[in-house]
Amino acid sequence: MAISPDVRAARERLVREHMESENRHEYDVTMGTFRHPRYEIIPTGDVYDGEEAVRGYFAETRTAFPDQRNELVALHHADDAVIVEFDLLGTHLGSFRGLPATGRSFRCRMTAFFVFGGNDDGAGRGDGDGLIAERVYFDSATILRQLGIAHDPLTLRGRLATVLNHPLTIGGAVAKDLARRRASRPT
Repeated sequence: MAISPDVRAARERLVREHMESENRHEYDVTMGTFRHPRYEIIPTGDVYDGEEAVRGYFAETRTAFPDQRNELVALHHADDAVIVEFDLLGTHLGSFRGLPATGRSFRCRMTAFFVFGGNDDGAGRGDGDGLIAERVYFDSATILRQLGIAHDPLTLRGRLATVLNHPLTIGGAVAKDLARRRASRPT
Protein backbone atom coordinates (compact mmCIF):
# COMPACT_ATOMS: atom_id res chain seq x y z
CA MET A 1 0.00 0.00 0.00
CA ALA A 2 1.53 3.31 -1.07
CA ILE A 3 1.63 6.13 1.45
CA SER A 4 -0.02 9.46 0.75
CA PRO A 5 2.08 12.55 -0.02
CA ASP A 6 0.91 14.11 3.27
CA VAL A 7 2.06 11.10 5.32
CA ARG A 8 5.32 11.00 3.41
CA ALA A 9 5.98 14.70 4.13
CA ALA A 10 5.06 14.33 7.82
CA ARG A 11 7.37 11.34 8.22
CA GLU A 12 10.24 13.13 6.51
CA ARG A 13 9.83 16.18 8.78
CA LEU A 14 9.78 13.90 11.82
CA VAL A 15 12.91 11.98 10.79
CA ARG A 16 14.79 15.19 10.01
CA GLU A 17 13.76 16.64 13.40
CA HIS A 18 14.88 13.40 15.06
CA MET A 19 18.33 13.46 13.43
CA GLU A 20 18.88 17.19 13.91
CA SER A 21 17.91 17.01 17.60
CA GLU A 22 20.45 14.20 18.09
CA ASN A 23 23.12 16.49 16.61
CA ARG A 24 22.12 19.27 19.02
CA HIS A 25 22.02 16.75 21.91
CA GLU A 26 18.42 17.80 22.59
CA TYR A 27 17.27 14.35 23.65
CA ASP A 28 13.90 15.48 24.99
CA VAL A 29 13.11 16.56 21.41
CA THR A 30 14.48 13.26 20.07
CA MET A 31 12.31 11.31 22.51
CA GLY A 32 9.30 13.32 21.40
CA THR A 33 9.71 12.05 17.84
CA PHE A 34 8.98 8.48 18.98
CA ARG A 35 5.64 6.95 19.81
CA HIS A 36 7.74 4.40 21.72
CA PRO A 37 11.52 4.97 21.92
CA ARG A 38 13.49 2.02 20.55
CA TYR A 39 16.91 1.72 18.94
CA GLU A 40 18.07 -1.52 17.34
CA ILE A 41 21.82 -1.49 16.64
CA ILE A 42 22.10 -4.42 14.25
CA PRO A 43 25.91 -4.94 14.10
CA THR A 44 26.18 -5.30 17.88
CA GLY A 45 22.80 -6.91 18.53
CA ASP A 46 21.98 -4.21 21.08
CA VAL A 47 18.36 -3.20 21.55
CA TYR A 48 17.45 -0.17 23.64
CA ASP A 49 13.72 -0.41 24.30
CA GLY A 50 11.91 2.33 26.16
CA GLU A 51 12.84 5.85 27.15
CA GLU A 52 15.15 4.92 30.02
CA ALA A 53 17.15 2.49 27.88
CA VAL A 54 17.41 4.95 24.97
CA ARG A 55 18.56 7.75 27.29
CA GLY A 56 21.18 5.33 28.66
CA TYR A 57 22.35 4.68 25.09
CA PHE A 58 22.68 8.42 24.47
CA ALA A 59 24.60 8.91 27.73
CA GLU A 60 27.00 6.05 26.96
CA THR A 61 27.73 7.02 23.37
CA ARG A 62 27.92 10.78 23.91
CA THR A 63 30.24 10.37 26.91
CA ALA A 64 32.62 8.37 24.72
CA PHE A 65 32.06 10.52 21.60
CA PRO A 66 30.93 13.96 22.84
CA ASP A 67 31.03 15.47 19.34
CA GLN A 68 29.10 12.60 17.73
CA ARG A 69 26.90 13.82 14.91
CA ASN A 70 25.26 12.66 11.72
CA GLU A 71 25.34 14.09 8.22
CA LEU A 72 22.41 13.18 6.00
CA VAL A 73 23.37 11.74 2.60
CA ALA A 74 20.05 10.45 1.22
CA LEU A 75 16.51 9.82 2.37
CA HIS A 76 14.07 7.28 0.87
CA HIS A 77 10.47 6.36 1.62
CA ALA A 78 8.93 2.92 1.99
CA ASP A 79 5.40 2.00 3.00
CA ASP A 80 6.31 1.44 6.66
CA ALA A 81 9.65 3.26 7.00
CA VAL A 82 11.87 6.14 6.07
CA ILE A 83 15.29 4.84 5.08
CA VAL A 84 18.19 7.20 5.67
CA GLU A 85 21.76 6.96 4.44
CA PHE A 86 24.08 9.11 6.54
CA ASP A 87 27.62 9.52 7.79
CA LEU A 88 28.19 9.23 11.52
CA LEU A 89 31.19 11.15 12.83
CA GLY A 90 32.80 11.51 16.21
CA THR A 91 35.98 11.68 18.26
CA HIS A 92 36.71 9.00 20.86
CA LEU A 93 37.35 11.12 23.96
CA GLY A 94 35.86 8.94 26.71
CA SER A 95 35.75 5.31 27.75
CA PHE A 96 33.41 3.14 25.69
CA ARG A 97 32.52 -0.38 26.81
CA GLY A 98 35.80 -0.72 28.66
CA LEU A 99 37.88 0.73 25.84
CA PRO A 100 39.83 3.79 26.96
CA ALA A 101 39.67 6.90 24.81
CA THR A 102 41.92 6.79 21.76
CA GLY A 103 41.56 10.47 20.86
CA ARG A 104 40.96 9.41 17.27
CA SER A 105 38.06 10.40 15.03
CA PHE A 106 35.87 8.24 12.84
CA ARG A 107 33.53 8.73 9.91
CA CYS A 108 31.33 5.80 8.91
CA ARG A 109 28.57 5.52 6.30
CA MET A 110 25.43 4.05 7.86
CA THR A 111 21.84 3.24 7.04
CA ALA A 112 18.93 3.65 9.43
CA PHE A 113 15.38 2.43 9.01
CA PHE A 114 12.95 4.70 10.84
CA VAL A 115 10.05 2.29 11.27
CA PHE A 116 6.49 3.60 11.51
CA GLY A 117 3.38 1.82 12.71
CA GLY A 118 0.46 1.77 15.09
CA ASN A 119 -2.48 4.11 15.49
CA ASP A 120 -2.41 7.88 15.31
CA ASP A 121 -1.46 9.26 18.71
CA GLY A 122 -2.71 12.76 17.95
CA ALA A 123 0.80 14.27 17.95
CA GLY A 124 0.97 15.02 14.25
CA ARG A 125 3.00 11.97 13.40
CA GLY A 126 1.18 11.14 10.20
CA ASP A 127 -2.06 9.51 9.22
CA GLY A 128 -2.46 6.68 11.71
CA ASP A 129 1.17 5.96 12.44
CA GLY A 130 4.10 6.98 14.60
CA LEU A 131 7.80 6.29 14.86
CA ILE A 132 8.25 3.00 16.71
CA ALA A 133 11.94 2.18 16.10
CA GLU A 134 15.20 3.31 14.61
CA ARG A 135 17.06 0.29 13.23
CA VAL A 136 20.70 1.09 12.40
CA TYR A 137 23.05 -0.84 10.11
CA PHE A 138 26.80 -0.20 9.71
CA ASP A 139 30.18 -1.89 9.43
CA SER A 140 31.65 -1.82 12.94
CA ALA A 141 35.09 -2.81 11.61
CA THR A 142 35.25 0.53 9.77
CA ILE A 143 34.91 2.42 13.05
CA LEU A 144 37.31 0.11 14.91
CA ARG A 145 39.96 0.54 12.19
CA GLN A 146 39.65 4.33 12.27
CA LEU A 147 39.97 4.30 16.08
CA GLY A 148 43.16 2.22 15.75
CA ILE A 149 41.65 -0.85 17.41
CA ALA A 150 41.27 -3.19 14.43
CA HIS A 151 43.67 -3.45 11.53
CA ASP A 152 43.46 -4.53 7.90
CA PRO A 153 44.95 -8.06 7.76
CA LEU A 154 46.73 -7.15 4.50
CA THR A 155 48.93 -4.57 6.24
CA LEU A 156 52.00 -5.34 8.37
CA ARG A 157 50.21 -4.15 11.51
CA GLY A 158 47.18 -6.28 10.59
CA ARG A 159 49.31 -9.39 9.98
CA LEU A 160 51.02 -8.92 13.35
CA ALA A 161 47.65 -8.49 15.08
CA THR A 162 46.34 -11.64 13.36
CA VAL A 163 49.39 -13.66 14.45
CA LEU A 164 48.93 -12.50 18.04
CA ASN A 165 45.14 -12.58 18.25
CA HIS A 166 44.36 -15.69 16.23
CA PRO A 167 46.02 -18.19 18.61
CA LEU A 168 44.33 -16.52 21.55
CA THR A 169 40.93 -16.69 19.85
CA ILE A 170 41.35 -20.33 18.81
CA GLY A 171 42.88 -21.22 22.17
CA GLY A 172 39.96 -19.63 24.00
CA ALA A 173 37.45 -21.52 21.85
CA VAL A 174 39.25 -24.83 22.47
CA ALA A 175 39.37 -24.16 26.23
CA LYS A 176 35.64 -23.39 26.31
CA ASP A 177 34.88 -26.55 24.34
CA LEU A 178 36.98 -28.69 26.71
CA ALA A 179 35.29 -27.14 29.74
CA ARG A 180 31.86 -27.76 28.23
CA ARG A 181 32.75 -31.40 27.51
CA ARG A 182 34.06 -31.93 31.04
CA ALA A 183 30.92 -30.39 32.51
CA SER A 184 28.66 -32.65 30.45
CA ARG A 185 30.55 -35.87 31.29
CA PRO A 186 28.73 -38.21 33.67
CA THR A 187 30.46 -38.49 37.03
